[in-house]
Amino acid sequence: MKILFVASEGLPYSKTGGLADVIEGLPRALQAAGHEVVVLLPRYHGNKIASVLVSSVSVALGDKMRFPAIGEGAPVKGVRYFFVDDPAYFDRAQLYGDKTGDYPDNAERYAEFSRVAIEFMKRVWLPDVVHCHDWQSALVPLLLRTQHANDPVVRSLPVVLTVHNLGYQGLFPPAAMKSIGLPDTLYTMDALEFYGKVNFLKGGLIFADFLTTVSRRYAKEIQTPEFGCGLEGVIRNRADRLVGILNGVDYGVWSPEADPLIAQNYSVHNLDGKKACKKDLLAAFRLPEENMDRPLIGIVSRFVDQKGFDLIAEIAGDLAKENLAVVALGAGQPEYEKLFKGLADKYSARVSVKIGYDNTLAHKIEAGADMFLMPSRYEPCGLNQIYSLRYGTVPVVRATGGLDDTIQNFAVKTQQGTGFKFDEYDGGALLGCIRAALKAYRDPKVWHTIQANGMAKDFSWKASAAAYVTLYEAAKRARIPRVAGSSK
Repeated sequence: MKILFVASEGLPYSKTGGLADVIEGLPRALQAAGHEVVVLLPRYHGNKIASVLVSSVSVALGDKMRFPAIGEGAPVKGVRYFFVDDPAYFDRAQLYGDKTGDYPDNAERYAEFSRVAIEFMKRVWLPDVVHCHDWQSALVPLLLRTQHANDPVVRSLPVVLTVHNLGYQGLFPPAAMKSIGLPDTLYTMDALEFYGKVNFLKGGLIFADFLTTVSRRYAKEIQTPEFGCGLEGVIRNRADRLVGILNGVDYGVWSPEADPLIAQNYSVHNLDGKKACKKDLLAAFRLPEENMDRPLIGIVSRFVDQKGFDLIAEIAGDLAKENLAVVALGAGQPEYEKLFKGLADKYSARVSVKIGYDNTLAHKIEAGADMFLMPSRYEPCGLNQIYSLRYGTVPVVRATGGLDDTIQNFAVKTQQGTGFKFDEYDGGALLGCIRAALKAYRDPKVWHTIQANGMAKDFSWKASAAAYVTLYEAAKRARIPRVAGSSK
């Protein structure tokens, strides 16, 4: 099968979050299974193009014309990468915005990207199925079913849309309809209109053939007012076309047996190397070696409300009284960056933070920490808790979305379980969960059992890729025109 991925970011070329990891791992797994996979991305700053295939594509955006190019990058593990090249739109310091907020022309940027994606299919590579991701490419199914409905080349292409995080929808003022070149007839409740705004993701949810999200529980959660972000009604209306498929991970990148970025490799059969990794992690964060005797909690995250940082702020004082150490890596809302800087100043011997993202440090935290903290308000899938399992770093998580699907709460009686979970979104519940983990840590035999349970889990991409292939086949069947009078 020929599968085209259309996404706004993807490793090894660009990344702001977990979407990029999926766009790296899933195409590789599909390619390894014998399918032909192509990934189309915007060409951001620093991305290199090996050759230009189409030097100019005419794109009408309102009363303006733009002329982006289509180029090809270097293939990675059999997967071919192509780029929409418009330097004025995409060759910027950041992908989606700067310190002042989102770029004001994001609607035009990703409308152009979606339009060129369709031209790519017509001029460069015609797939059997198109797999779009999040709001930045959600106009592709809308355009195919409206403005390209009579286009003989692409009108029958099946489209799958994956929602990685429903909290990001691509919301713009009504004036965006003109600037992105769409008629007002699509500014309706049955298309793009959403409480007086234009909603890119809503258009994709309505016009795609099948919808997926990145865990089974999240697929159920987004049909409720609590997690639906205003789109729960739209999603419920398409529930028969919605599937939750858990993200996989690439154990070729995230595995303590072969990770080149950690101090010493180790495995479930010999955890000695984990001690060396803990010592190295403490040194990297400039914490004293006396913390080798304390449980070390690791955090790699965006510092935002969604990730549960309001709960961490609520219990910070109580947490500091426990005999533990904390290392945190990330950036986000200023109040949470300030919180962690303040904790690091006040408890400099036991708390350290680095603002920003550093891939090597992320690997060191997964390998060197004893526990990994993810108290998310909601979590579509989450990857770090899955990485943590493989590294013998016990996850402490809230039972939501993919966190609930991937982590089994440890039960002392049965010695079964891979981590610690709490249900209520409450600071007291989080503190109680951390204390349960600390109690287990004080019994080396119990702790080793939890580590071994987690390290035995397999969340590789193989099973998830097979589930996607099944869905692609269903999407293809859904686009086959029915014969008049047929009951099939």
